Amino acid sequence: MRKMMAVLPLVFVFVLMAGCAKPPQDAINSATAALDSAKAEASEYASSSLQAAEDARAALEAELKAQQDKFALFRSYKKTDELVADLKAKSEKAAADAAAGKAQAQTDATTAINDATTALTDAKAKLEKAPKGKGTAADLEAMKADLTAAESTLAEANSSMTAGKYKDAKAKAEAAKSSADNVVSQINAAMEAKKGH
Repeated sequence: MRKMMAVLPLVFVFVLMAGCAKPPQDAINSATAALDSAKAEASEYASSSLQAAEDARAALEAELKAQQDKFALFRSYKKTDELVADLKAKSEKAAADAAAGKAQAQTDATTAINDATTALTDAKAKLEKAPKGKGTAADLEAMKADLTAAESTLAEANSSMTAGKYKDAKAKAEAAKSSADNVVSQINAAMEAKKGH
C-alpha cells in the first residue's frame, strides 16, 4: 500500500505533463512560412498545388482549434505533427511546381515573341510586294496601320517579358502574330484577286 502511495504522485505528474502538451509551434511557424513564401508565384503558376497547401493549412488550423477547445489534460498534438508535416510538404511542392510553371511560361513567351517577330518581318516584306493599283491605296494604308499596331503590341510583349510577366508577354506576342498573319492573308487574297483579272 505504501508503494502504491509513493507511485501515485508520479502517475499524477505524468498525467499532468501529458495533458498539458503544447502545440509544436516552431514546426507550425516553419510550415506556415513555407506556404507564405510559395504563395506569390504559386498563385500564378501552380494554382492547384497552392490550393492543396491552403487546404492542408485549413486542416491544421481546425485541428489546433479542436485541441484548444479541449480540457487541458485531454489535449494531444500527435495528429497536429502529421498535419504540420503535410502542410510543409504541400507548401514545398507548390513552390517547386511554381518554379517549373514559371520556367515553362518563360519558354512559351520567348517562343511566342520569336514567332511574332518573324511573322511581322514576313508581313512587312509581303506588304512591300503587295499589288498597288486603283482602289488599293486605302487598303494598303489600313494594313500598314495594322502592322504598326502589331509592332507596338510586340514591344509591350517584350516589356512584359523583361518585367517577368511571362503569361502577359505570351498573350501580347500571340496577338501581334495574329495581326501580322491577318495582314498576310489579306495580301494573299488581293494577289489572288489580281491574278483572276
